[in-house]
Amino acid sequence: MQRPDDFTGGGPDRTISLRGNVLVVTEDPDLLAAQLDGSGTRTAAELLREPLRDNISTDEIIPGWCCYWYDEKLGDYAYLGLRDRTFGEGAVKRFAPQIVVSGAAKGCGSSREHAVYAEKYSGVQLVFARSFERIYQQNCRNVGIVTCDDFDVLAALLDGEELPLEAFTRGANEIERAIIDCGGLFGFNREHRAHRAHHDGEQSAIRPAFSGRRPLNVVEKIIQSRLSPRNRPPGDDSVRIGESYFVETDVRFSHEYVTPMAAGMFGRQFGPQARLADPESCYFFQDHLSLADQVLKRREGGPELIARVDDLGRRQQEFAELAGGHFIGPSDSGGSRAICHNHILEHVAGPGDVIVGTDSHTCTAGAVGALAFGVGATDIANSWYNREILVKVPAVIRINLLGGLRPGVSAKDLMLALLAHPRIEGSQTLGKVLLFTGPGCAGLNIDERATLCNMAVEAGGMTALFEPDDVTYAYLAAHPRDARASASAPPEVPTSDADATYASVVDITPADVEPMVALPGDPRNAVPLASVREEVKVDKVYGGSCTGGKAYDMDMYADVFELARARGAKVPADVQAYIQVGSENVMRYAVERGYIALFEEVGVQVLPPSCGACINAGPGVSERPDEVTVSAQNRNFPGRSGPGQVYLASPYIVAATAIAGRLSSVEDMFGTGVRA
Repeated sequence: MQRPDDFTGGGPDRTISLRGNVLVVTEDPDLLAAQLDGSGTRTAAELLREPLRDNISTDEIIPGWCCYWYDEKLGDYAYLGLRDRTFGEGAVKRFAPQIVVSGAAKGCGSSREHAVYAEKYSGVQLVFARSFERIYQQNCRNVGIVTCDDFDVLAALLDGEELPLEAFTRGANEIERAIIDCGGLFGFNREHRAHRAHHDGEQSAIRPAFSGRRPLNVVEKIIQSRLSPRNRPPGDDSVRIGESYFVETDVRFSHEYVTPMAAGMFGRQFGPQARLADPESCYFFQDHLSLADQVLKRREGGPELIARVDDLGRRQQEFAELAGGHFIGPSDSGGSRAICHNHILEHVAGPGDVIVGTDSHTCTAGAVGALAFGVGATDIANSWYNREILVKVPAVIRINLLGGLRPGVSAKDLMLALLAHPRIEGSQTLGKVLLFTGPGCAGLNIDERATLCNMAVEAGGMTALFEPDDVTYAYLAAHPRDARASASAPPEVPTSDADATYASVVDITPADVEPMVALPGDPRNAVPLASVREEVKVDKVYGGSCTGGKAYDMDMYADVFELARARGAKVPADVQAYIQVGSENVMRYAVERGYIALFEEVGVQVLPPSCGACINAGPGVSERPDEVTVSAQNRNFPGRSGPGQVYLASPYIVAATAIAGRLSSVEDMFGTGVRA
């Protein structure tokens, strides 16, 4: 059986030529299907003149349920989640493309490394796209898939040229090229260890470049403060934007989707006796699939899927108990003790921390000033061993909030408005950090800040954060942090120098933001709710996930449902409405304030903590393509939460929609369609 870390590279002298098939992922699904079934007559060069598909998410490269496997079976599932798909399981693997080509922002969404292994196990060696999402590209590099955005290089391959590896990696920095040369991150680190063994402990000759001393923003300062000994700067030099450095992490966490895959890598790479470095700062969450059996039992092959889910959980718990670390498992009352991001924010993250997790929404912890971002299985396995993560110093976009939000408008509306902002939309934020500053920050509590940071990846960003202020310190005082070992804890919390530089500064007047909604298919399909003229009848309403399951989210749902109760209004009989809390702490908060009784009184089903419907693994998922859901989660990529159509909105709009039975603002929820 081929395993996820069996691949090796060919070294810097390797050459590449076209020896296999080329799969061009066009906007036209029929052209894609014709390539796969052999009925197409057009060459790859001809297909490249067609519009290429942009924003292919990892949910489309491999659907969530396929991630219950983590071996060569993944190759059968390649591109099975693609929107408008007209081909079946195993079609891409049978075609065995050496090269896959698509448009902009390839690999948006989840950090799941299963996506790149699905491509790898189906034969893919090179991926061309107009641009790449950060985590996807890093995962490709870590496992030996070469990525390239230079279509002149692709044209040369199609013309029959044999090209040196360096032709594909000109845009990479020296360490990135070295990892590619070595066939992936594990190969690179083996080379590094061999170099030290043969040179009396001397660090690798591959060293990153630094800039002279200069003013730094908070992101650069955090990275600078955590540099690994293997790439410390000479003198008082500063880290350089676009350069990659190994950084020591403060917190590492994974969930049951990824832990078994990464645990296998860890054992094979570092030996059966290997243990976690600094286990007190490692966390294992059984949160993504804790309610999956409630929906899987109704699906084709349900018993097998449930068995796979159970196996993932068992393997994760066994590894956590053997290797050390904190296991945050099932709750006695059902579901999980907490969604990973909620727990990290409530109990673990601190200002200036470097936090990595096997989930793209790890950036939630930026709400308290941590540099937190998602990674894949290879990165987390490597960091378990040495606490290190490779970080490419990002450019920073400063989002200057000029004042507060209007009543009835939330951080979710603000984030959806940002996704459509002309300075943010498209690929302008790829790999960058959103730093929220300005007087408007003072009016945002930590839960609302968490919503903004959580959805930075929906904007294509690496992460987002707020510099610590009085709001931060008040929250930390009320929510004590877990005791954990942290050899690199900073002597002081870093803040941006007054004359630090930014890629751009975007001034936002939050008072101008109105209630927003993201139309089905992509969070970036964000428009003002008032612009949706047609009536959108809904089948399901879901308020939950790491984005919409926090304590302040419960306040917002309750505000609307209290209005409904006062009017004698309830959820219509033909609408299923769910509120899912993000942690046991949030459940206690909601119980103490009478929210749970309120929700149930107006016809809402309350769910225990779990990622649930957001990852197509719990109550609230759609069951049919014609179902319509309005959700407070963060993503609505095709297939993300079932086959139906998902609109994204704030807790206010979700609650109003539940009562109205149609996509609705709070102001008009008592109009046509309400059944009191």
